[in-house]
Amino acid sequence: MSSSAKVTLFEDIFEVTALNPDGKKFDAVNRIAATGTTYECDLLLDMNCQIYSVKDGEKITFVLASTLNLDGTPDDHFSYASTGHDDKEPSLADTYEYVMHGRIFEITYKKDGVVVIAASFGGLLMRLTGDQRHLGSILPDMRLYVLVKKN
Repeated sequence: MSSSAKVTLFEDIFEVTALNPDGKKFDAVNRIAATGTTYECDLLLDMNCQIYSVKDGEKITFVLASTLNLDGTPDDHFSYASTGHDDKEPSLADTYEYVMHGRIFEITYKKDGVVVIAASFGGLLMRLTGDQRHLGSILPDMRLYVLVKKN
């Protein structure tokens, strides 16, 4: 197995089922509720709506990745140099429209093999609930990227 196989920890297409399901709390943030079309996971994700907007009913590709390096080499997770310059290598972020970096702060195991994963991306929160078989590569205290693009 090559190191590039470890870049993507989870990927699915999600259909947005609700925008701000508990009401809008912050002007610049929308919380989306979405359901995965392949693995049937449930997603709650805070997004900066001044940078990137998603509407109810839209489908998005949602990816959790351990690194942005296409060859799978680990990121230092403490700095980010944007790509797109002639002297830089392409990155996974180049093919997505919205990217955040954060950390897993809680993993809860429920009955029947269901796992709930909670992460913070600079205060923007994510909760991903689904079958442990599909989310098993996500570990406690892991630093990771969320990448989103519309379908």
